[in-house]
Amino acid sequence: MAESIPEGFAPHFRKSGLTDPWEPLYSRNTGESIWIGLRAGPAHANSRGFVHGALITALADNAMGLSCGLFLTGISGLVTVGLSLDFLSTARLGQWLEIRPTVLRTGKTLSFCTATIYADETVCARANATFRALQAA
Repeated sequence: MAESIPEGFAPHFRKSGLTDPWEPLYSRNTGESIWIGLRAGPAHANSRGFVHGALITALADNAMGLSCGLFLTGISGLVTVGLSLDFLSTARLGQWLEIRPTVLRTGKTLSFCTATIYADETVCARANATFRALQAA
């Protein structure tokens, strides 16, 4: 049962040891933010068949940080200094999970972002994050 990937998404460009077990991950650069998506499978779910909240949290953090980075130059990276999520409903096996960030403000030291997380176009969570810029040497 091969499910389609929404238009505009390509294999995610940012690989890490944390996210490798969750592949395939996809991303989409809208010019304003980096959206991350995946088709929920067994590696993403808890024993009840719901996408695990820790996975949603990690991917939201990733998408929001990458999105803030689109607007910053002269930094070596961003670190998360605050992150909160509200889970509004469940995401289940087989659904397309999509994180859509909105950058609120970027500054020399701190940046702020929010994200809405969807499961098949139904809102399942919302996130807020604050990032600190690491200045390039």
